[in-house]
Amino acid sequence: MTIFKEHKIDIKQLLDVIPEALLSHLSAHTKVDYYSKTLQGKKMFYLLMYGLLENDRLSQRTLEDTFNDPVFKMLFNLDQDESIRRSSISERLSKIDSSFFKQIYECIYDQFSELYSSCEGQKHNLIRVDSTIVSDVSGKMSEGLENNGRKAIKYTMAFDGILPCLSEIFTAPAYSSEDNALPQAVLNHIKQEVGHQNIYLLDRGLQSTRNMQSFSKEKITFIARIKENRKYEELEPLITDKTPADLGTLVLLKDSIVNLYTGIPVKNKKGNIHHREELVTEPFRLIIARSKEDQSKEYWFTSNDFELSAQEITDAYKRRWDIEVFFRFIKQELNVRHLISLNRNGIEVMLYMTLIVAMLVLIYKHANNIGYKTAKRRFTMEMRNLIISMIVVECGGDPAIFFKT
Repeated sequence: MTIFKEHKIDIKQLLDVIPEALLSHLSAHTKVDYYSKTLQGKKMFYLLMYGLLENDRLSQRTLEDTFNDPVFKMLFNLDQDESIRRSSISERLSKIDSSFFKQIYECIYDQFSELYSSCEGQKHNLIRVDSTIVSDVSGKMSEGLENNGRKAIKYTMAFDGILPCLSEIFTAPAYSSEDNALPQAVLNHIKQEVGHQNIYLLDRGLQSTRNMQSFSKEKITFIARIKENRKYEELEPLITDKTPADLGTLVLLKDSIVNLYTGIPVKNKKGNIHHREELVTEPFRLIIARSKEDQSKEYWFTSNDFELSAQEITDAYKRRWDIEVFFRFIKQELNVRHLISLNRNGIEVMLYMTLIVAMLVLIYKHANNIGYKTAKRRFTMEMRNLIISMIVVECGGDPAIFFKT
């Protein structure tokens, strides 16, 4: 029973969206349980989910202690006599079939997405796409991006305003550039969203006019912020006498259809690379606005949408901040800033498990109209309350029976 009477949804209802039948089905139809005597897929799923919720600083050692805790075994109906060591967890993360966890993530996302009303769905067709980088502080990672002298991985994600709807892991050097990572994530998201009406919100990491041109050719609508004083040629001004200049926190200075220039890399006779300016003839929308608070600050936005007003475009771009808040949440509350495994497979498993737990907490937050930190705290409190209730029932009111003291 929930301890927060005003809540519309509790942890028991959320855990029910991960039925035993789903885990059993995926266990049978993936390779997750090959060569595993103790840490089968279902047990690893429960262990990682519980570990992420219960530990501020998750590690393989804390996962070992968690699995051997009788309270954990009680919650998920596991054999009290089983035990594991840290080395077993490390090896299992490196070899377990990550598609098992990916399919659970996708299934849960699909279930939660169906809960949106048609009206609410219209409000959430803004897809925020951004990246965050996590470095290996131990220096033991064999592959990864270079980040301040350390190996690192890049998580590039799409966020629909409530839930993370796509995630990519990049380790190849080429993806250090957001001009490679962000378009790849957008294209991968579109593959799973046939007939979409999404508008993709991208930060200043996307600067390549060629990428923007590719979006237009693929009929992908985007809104991005570009560097100030970008070179362009104006084709048609869109501001009229009736166009409001007030954009809330901004003042509209320009709204035009333009062609943007791009830099073409050219190698000279000495082998050095320089860039030659070239005009891209694809039309784009250019909106320039000035901050009311700091009049020396200008914001330049570009888009291939010519129907929305300047107000609607700048308001939409402000919603991009939602993914920054989401990144802060999973880093501070779900341990993403620390790598539990340095193996690519283990990293994928941990990412999918983090997103699964994040979705549970975010739906709890959304349904109960509370903040991120409050949702995580209350979610964990309800889980402990559920465990206590189970122990009381199991022991007939005598905890010593359960703990065998």
